Amino acid sequence: MPLPIINIADLTTQPMPEGMGPTGDACQKYGAQMAFIGPVLGAKKLGYNLTEVEPGKSAFPYHCHRVNEEMFYILEGEGRLRLGENHQPIKAGDIIACPPGGPETAHQIINTGANVLRFLAVSTRLTPELAEYPDSGKFGVMAQYSDADGKPEMFLHVGKREQNLPYWD
Repeated sequence: MPLPIINIADLTTQPMPEGMGPTGDACQKYGAQMAFIGPVLGAKKLGYNLTEVEPGKSAFPYHCHRVNEEMFYILEGEGRLRLGENHQPIKAGDIIACPPGGPETAHQIINTGANVLRFLAVSTRLTPELAEYPDSGKFGVMAQYSDADGKPEMFLHVGKREQNLPYWD
């Protein structure tokens, strides 16, 4: 087993995995690269990543988690945290807690500076997860599991409440 140590200077961020990054008009609002740290270190119950956000963009849409908790440590750059109804400037050295909950815990980090905003993100990895997106009225249900051969699988469904099908259909 490799030692569970890595230096942040040795990490290289990459574009979001195929099918997970923004496309079309969303590319004007969102732009992030990530280095996934948890799997490299053998983490089981926490997820860690280094995220870099382009100036003028956010990594992800405004959202809340009903199950998982997140923490962000701003390494460099400056931006704005949108948390619930509040907007707060953020800068290097700031630590941000985003506990699970409803729209009052919805959050988004926006790079308002002229340089790349870099932060370390840490989260629990409980599954299944329900994420809600108050700006668009969407939700996402995500579950990670293993198939019969032990291969990791993921279920992801994004929709809107009004698209709900009757149970017996």
